[in-house]
Amino acid sequence: MSLFSKSPMRPHASSEYDVLQKVILCKPEYMTIREVINETQKKFKNEGIHIEIAMAQHKKFVETLEDHGVEVILLPAIKMFPEQVFTRDIGFTLGNILFVAEMANKIRQGEEEVLKSMLEEKDISYLNLKGDMIEGGDVIINGETVYVGVSNRTNEVAIEHLQSILPHYEVVKVPFEEKYLHLDCVFNIISPTEALYYPGAFTQKELDIISSRFELIAVTEDEQFTLGTNVLNIGNKKIFSLPVNPKVNAELTKRGFEVIEVDIIEIIKSGGSFRCCTLPILRG
Repeated sequence: MSLFSKSPMRPHASSEYDVLQKVILCKPEYMTIREVINETQKKFKNEGIHIEIAMAQHKKFVETLEDHGVEVILLPAIKMFPEQVFTRDIGFTLGNILFVAEMANKIRQGEEEVLKSMLEEKDISYLNLKGDMIEGGDVIINGETVYVGVSNRTNEVAIEHLQSILPHYEVVKVPFEEKYLHLDCVFNIISPTEALYYPGAFTQKELDIISSRFELIAVTEDEQFTLGTNVLNIGNKKIFSLPVNPKVNAELTKRGFEVIEVDIIEIIKSGGSFRCCTLPILRG
């Protein structure tokens, strides 16, 4: 584990719904399904990804974030990393610590070094979790409680290590059906009292835990496939969501959220949507 870099800029995030001020994204410049590593990619492997469309959609997403006052930092896109657009997985911010861990899948290993180089260049402090297999798509924060998915990408040893680093937090392990890749593909907190979830991903034990803490909003099987839970709340009840998920969007609107619809359907062919494409480093 590395020491903090000597830096004037300290990251901060204590929820998934406070005002998003600063976030890291990466253009899908070299995005391709080189090796199938999730269920969504299985469907689109033969169809492939149209880079020009993906780039245009990502640009629109960045511009819309900026229009809403969010500062976007772009991670350099490197040709050898086709999944780099999903910046959420290579790091996560809990409290005042930006953690950088090691990627589980071989095709993604090395993305961490690109992130660390950029953080050091911009004088942003981070803590390097050496040897820990934990990805940001499995880490969801709500105040002093952190929900961490137990998956193919995040193991229990890493979760226990995280708890030891954050003794004042409650770190809750949330096993789920592993084919869904990351926890945020089936569960996402959108307010202090509400969360989106896909019921089919959990056993009754996990459902009992999360239903005791949140008012759960169910996502259908069809809209789970188009990543209905993988929304991005930027604060003040404003949420980015895909136009192809009308049931989710109608339910959010009914609950008083402003739904910001941006089409990044080309990007989700590789298995991630708005939350996957963003690494928040400052919320307040």
